[in-house]
Order: sequence, then C-alpha cells, then structure tokens
Amino acid sequence: MPDRHSRTFLGGGGQIHALAFAEFCAALVMFALLLEGVLVWLAAPVGLRMSAGAVYVAMVVIVLKTWPSTSRWLGWANRVTLLRGMLIAIFAGAIIFPDFMARHVDVMALLALLALLLDGLDGWIARLTRSASSFGARFDMELDAFFILALCVALLVLGKAGPWVLLIGLMRYGFVLSIRLWPWLGRELPESRRRKIICVWQAGSLLVGLLPAVADAVAAPIALLSLLLLSLSFMVDIHWLARRRKVALHG
Repeated sequence: MPDRHSRTFLGGGGQIHALAFAEFCAALVMFALLLEGVLVWLAAPVGLRMSAGAVYVAMVVIVLKTWPSTSRWLGWANRVTLLRGMLIAIFAGAIIFPDFMARHVDVMALLALLALLLDGLDGWIARLTRSASSFGARFDMELDAFFILALCVALLVLGKAGPWVLLIGLMRYGFVLSIRLWPWLGRELPESRRRKIICVWQAGSLLVGLLPAVADAVAAPIALLSLLLLSLSFMVDIHWLARRRKVALHG
C-alpha cells in the first residue's frame, strides 16, 4: 500500500508533494486569522479583506506554480519568507485605502519593519539549517522586489513623495523586461556587497519615510537618494554585463 504522505498534486511547475501542499493550505488559514485580527483591532474597512487576501492568494499561487517537485515540504527558511509575505500582503492591501493608511501609518510602518527584520532571518535560517536553495533565494528576491514597490506606492499615496518614487520599485521589473530584448542582460551577476547594501538601504529609507515623525521635506530627499544609489548600482551592473558581452562576441 502506498504511503499516504507520498501523494502529490499537479501544479504549474510540476508535482507538488502532499506535505508541501498541506503547509500552503495551513499558511492560507493562518493568514485569514491574522487578517481578521487586524480588521477587528484597527476597525479596518471590510475591503481590506479582499485586497490583502487577493495579494496573498496571488503570491501563494505563483509560488505553487514554480514549486520544485523534489521538495517534500517548505523548510523553515521558506516558512519565514511565507510569513513575511503575510505582513507584506496586509501592508499592500491597505494602500488602496489612503485614509486608513494615514490614520494607522504607525501600525503599517510596524508591519513593514517586521517584514524587513524577517528578511534577514530567513537567509540566516537557510544557512543555519543548510537548506539554502535556488528556489528559496528566488522566492526571497521576488518578495523583496514587491515589498519595495509597495513601500514606494505607500509614500506616494501618503503624499510624502511624488510619482517619481515609483521608479525605485519599478526599476528592477524594467530590467527584467529588458532581458527579453537584450538577452545578454540576463547573464548571472557575481555576488556584490554593494548590491546588498543598497537593497537594505532602499527598504530602510522608504520605511523611515513612512514614519509620522518624518516630515515630507525629509522623506522625499531620503527616497531621492535611494533612487540615485539604485540607478548607480544598475548602471554598474549593466556596464559589467556589457563588457562581458563584448568579450564573448570577440572571443
């Protein structure tokens, strides 16, 4: 008789092990309970249930469609990343309710701070448990990119920065789309401390800009500095990729 735990479910990325599928279902239940708690605690608009829920469900669906069929369960690092996704989903879902965001910007900033702290924790756990994987790294990176974009939109909605702030969150997506036109941009980049520092600076500076105590006259310049540093970082990486392309063409 086959082991009932060996059953799999068909997903977009292949077979999803029953244990992993059960964990994703449990995560959805946990998110629903967390969201209901936020709704009651902050007297949040009912629509937040729909907006935040849609963000998180979309997140889980994308993860399921790319889930490696060889993984039997999430692992602690991916569980932390999924938990971080819950906080980010609530934050992103609240953005379409500007009045609610303005009234509870301190709580929203706290959610963002917790998400930022968990960002460092999942990588540490992956290294500690020797469970680091290309999927986990990609999951973490994509969630980071979405988080940055959500922070940018929040600053815009709260009137702390102009529409230009969206360039910070959209630049990475623009780069990914550019790979379709110029495939050489998709070459793997070497590890870079500069890239990691600027990524942390982005999230931290945008988060600081959200704080009620930080005036618009301070939040906007901080975000602008983040945009300039990010632009410089992309220029350095594109230059490196262009040089390697020329070497390959003439080699």
